[in-house]
Amino acid sequence: MSIACSNIKPPQSNGDLTFINTAETQWRDVPKEPIKYAPKEETVMVSGGLTILQDKLIQAALRSMGENYISIPNPDFESFQKGKAYGNRGQCNPTYFTVGNLVKYLQKLRDEEGMSAEEIVRKYVYVTAGGCGPCRFGMYITEYKKALRDAGFEGLRITGFEHDKGIFQGDEIDDGILNFTPTFFVTLIKAVIIGDIINILGYKMRPYEVTPGSVDDAMKQCEDLVAKAFMDKKSLLRTLWKCRRILEKVVLDRLQPKAKVMVMGEFWAAMTEGDGNYNLHRFLESEGAECIPQPIINRLMLNLWEAERGLHKKEALETENAKVIDFSSVKTRILMKAGKIAIKTHFSLYAKAIGLHDYEIPDMDKLAKLGQEYYTLDCDGGEGHLEVAHLIESVKENIAHLVISVKPFGCMPSSSVSDGVQSLVTSRFPQANFLAIETSGEGAANFYSRVQMALFKAKQSAKEEFEALEKPEHIPEKVHNYLYQPHSEKAGTAAQLIDSLGY
Repeated sequence: MSIACSNIKPPQSNGDLTFINTAETQWRDVPKEPIKYAPKEETVMVSGGLTILQDKLIQAALRSMGENYISIPNPDFESFQKGKAYGNRGQCNPTYFTVGNLVKYLQKLRDEEGMSAEEIVRKYVYVTAGGCGPCRFGMYITEYKKALRDAGFEGLRITGFEHDKGIFQGDEIDDGILNFTPTFFVTLIKAVIIGDIINILGYKMRPYEVTPGSVDDAMKQCEDLVAKAFMDKKSLLRTLWKCRRILEKVVLDRLQPKAKVMVMGEFWAAMTEGDGNYNLHRFLESEGAECIPQPIINRLMLNLWEAERGLHKKEALETENAKVIDFSSVKTRILMKAGKIAIKTHFSLYAKAIGLHDYEIPDMDKLAKLGQEYYTLDCDGGEGHLEVAHLIESVKENIAHLVISVKPFGCMPSSSVSDGVQSLVTSRFPQANFLAIETSGEGAANFYSRVQMALFKAKQSAKEEFEALEKPEHIPEKVHNYLYQPHSEKAGTAAQLIDSLGY
């Protein structure tokens, strides 16, 4: 519950009693005066908050279905400052960045494009994910409304969908603004999947580019092609084959021993690309590392796994009607399995078309077995057991030289895992090079310093791994092509390539 401090009146005295008029001090998240909102055909939906590429693809995908949708620019430090200025105290980093970014965008419409605040409130609606969990995530919508009121946009509509329910959204959010149909979600997920695939390729290629900026240029061409394919309703597979030809032209030198760094942790802090995590991925690349990002499809698969597990537990409960078949549960289970198959199939088809052959969607059952000894599987919300499981998997299967868990300052569930549970994991796996690091919007120098210290050890490991291998006299040109996928148990890309030549 938020308290609007500006409305608090001085205590009133009534003889022996002193009291506060709670009717005047209690925060209400509805506008004081009724607002006549624009009809659906005039309404503009705005959202954002995923990777820069995915936000742009989602905009094209939703517009292709006739939705008047805009992805707002990526949050920056100015967004953070506005979030702190208009938000409640004690919120986490993602709250300040996302709330402030919306305020910044609306203020630009008002101050630079000449729209009145009344027109903006009447026409615009912000779309965001919501849900329960062991953190401040469930308070986000209230935070948006409080900040919008204080910034002069009281009453702007906020519509949300449960992040972990997919097509199973409740009637309580059926406000006519979004059409939560299977077609809507399938199109949305296609944009997310393709964005994941192109991003993964970018992180694999960029550290080894011969000409600086060439990978980003190629990715921009791919982005434009895919966005146009969505808008024109053209074949996405054929478009990704065109992207493949573009990426093949990028000249790479992949025989450079670089530390491979897995970046994980709190969803937004680990995924965002910008000031929200001090541009961590680009900073690592500038320091001579190759990043392993956590794509959004991992979160989709976790949500499906949690939903299936929850349904199984429900069905296993002993009830008086235990022998009666619950057909609604059967239908839900079938839809979940179909959804999982559809996601994996689309990912596989799109990945093969563009040339990403060596990426496997995480096996959630396998990760659950790895993490359950250290973290309960019954704790829904957030990343759950995944952070623990990814670290153990990285050590056992030699996936990375360094694992970084990035989280917002004061993030309750992530801190309990990174600073608590992971200390037990690293004591049992002393060979793990693990760093838990916090973001706060400020304090970049300290952040970079800690990353550099952990990265030094990772670089040494990558160099020793590479130099221990016997180099062949002739290195085939194919190893520099991103389509060539080595078969090796080494961690570093250069070591994998040399080692694979002996197979």
